[in-house]
Amino acid sequence: MRDNIWLNQRLQQIWEFLFPEVQKPNQVIAKFKGKWKNKFGHIKKIKNNNTEIAINGIFAKDIVPEFIIDLTLGHELIHYMHGFNSPLPKLYKHPHAGGIVTRELKKRGFAELLKKEKLWIKNSWPTIIKQEIPHKIKKRRLFRFFI
Repeated sequence: MRDNIWLNQRLQQIWEFLFPEVQKPNQVIAKFKGKWKNKFGHIKKIKNNNTEIAINGIFAKDIVPEFIIDLTLGHELIHYMHGFNSPLPKLYKHPHAGGIVTRELKKRGFAELLKKEKLWIKNSWPTIIKQEIPHKIKKRRLFRFFI
């Protein structure tokens, strides 16, 4: 199983090799966090003006291929470099304006992985979700009416 130390090492490798020109004016910490069906990760500012990149906790398991984690880290780094939840100047009004994240990922060598990700989401992700986040049956509340 992967842990946060592994995740931060992966983040630093991706940053060093694929985003070398992106300044790092604050501390950026990556964590496995939560279990989400519809979200692979997010970026947010935390205490002391630092930045946290949260990666879906399910991704800590070996059932999720490393390239999915790499793409997610790359995606969040693009938000960081565009000034979303980072001290860098904000370059766009919206974080996904005009497909900018996908274009930037392709520009940085992630094009083939984006194709693989699309197939993985279609063929593998639904099974993993069923396994990791089983459907919970909500108990119905019984209302008693007194006359």
